[in-house]
Amino acid sequence: MTRDADTRTLSFASDYLEGAHPAILDRLVQTNMEQTPGYGTDAHSEQARELIRAACGVPQAEVRFLVGGTQANACVIGCALRPWQGVVAASTGHVSAHEAGAIEFGGHKVMELPAVNGKIDAAQVEAYVNRWENDDNRDHMVMPGMVYVSQPTEYGTLYTRDELEGLSRVCHDHDMLLYVDGARLAYALAAPNNDVTLPDLARLCDAFYLGGTKCGCLFGEAVVVPDPTTIPHFFTQIKQRGALLAKGRIAGIQFEVLFEDGLYERIGAMAVQEAARIRKRLEACGLTQPIESPTNQVFVLAEDAWLARFGQHVEYSFWEKPDAGHTVIRLATSWATRGEDVDALLELIDA
Repeated sequence: MTRDADTRTLSFASDYLEGAHPAILDRLVQTNMEQTPGYGTDAHSEQARELIRAACGVPQAEVRFLVGGTQANACVIGCALRPWQGVVAASTGHVSAHEAGAIEFGGHKVMELPAVNGKIDAAQVEAYVNRWENDDNRDHMVMPGMVYVSQPTEYGTLYTRDELEGLSRVCHDHDMLLYVDGARLAYALAAPNNDVTLPDLARLCDAFYLGGTKCGCLFGEAVVVPDPTTIPHFFTQIKQRGALLAKGRIAGIQFEVLFEDGLYERIGAMAVQEAARIRKRLEACGLTQPIESPTNQVFVLAEDAWLARFGQHVEYSFWEKPDAGHTVIRLATSWATRGEDVDALLELIDA
């Protein structure tokens, strides 16, 4: 090997390990001593909103900047649904599995559907809603009021435009909302087989967010509501939930940088390319990849003995344990992943 594997640990555990894109840090330094109004009412935040509206093709949209993904999901779902409604989601969805019951804590049930490679489809949703509508006891039951999906999914897979159009059609036929979690959206946009654009999301969804925390920001997500009447008094409800950032310009400036020259739609490309290199080497070495992810997440089914050696030099995320002798792990690249670190990782896979 050409590297000192005994003294260096590579981290591919997640895609939010680094700080922020240098262009964002530079702008934050340049604007540090500006005195601006709070709560996202400053000129930088308003410019970011206008840039996002233009990128999504929705000049009338409401755009709000929140700190993190769980906060964004809890606010959108909690503010948009009525007290007697719940949200339909894949059993593997983030709101279902990895948000510590945040949605239920806010008073709304997550109504799980079985997922295939992290995805649910329009036929499943329609069947679920039809069962509720045709149940004589429905007044004693939680009413499905929203469908939640993420792009990409927890498994790094992508919804196609046709799939989202099907979900959107079912939702609107049954007076439900469609909400898309875009925590890793920049990596979906950069995937070579992706056919869903920002204007598509704005056309098909009632709300979605542009992930920043995992896509080049220090922190922050930009929630887009194409029709502001979908969530009345959204600003006030965000404040009520303790989610309104006083120094709102810090979030706004970051999205101003990401959208002023198309950086957001480019920032995930290298991560996707490096993940593809990792998948190619895993395949060449005969290691099983149980999930075909075209984005920045790579899943490996490995023998525990191999994993014990590999884990001495690489930080990864545990995913699941299908049997006593094997483990599924996840390797994640990011906008900041260095090619030389991937080269070193490939050598360890070969070892």
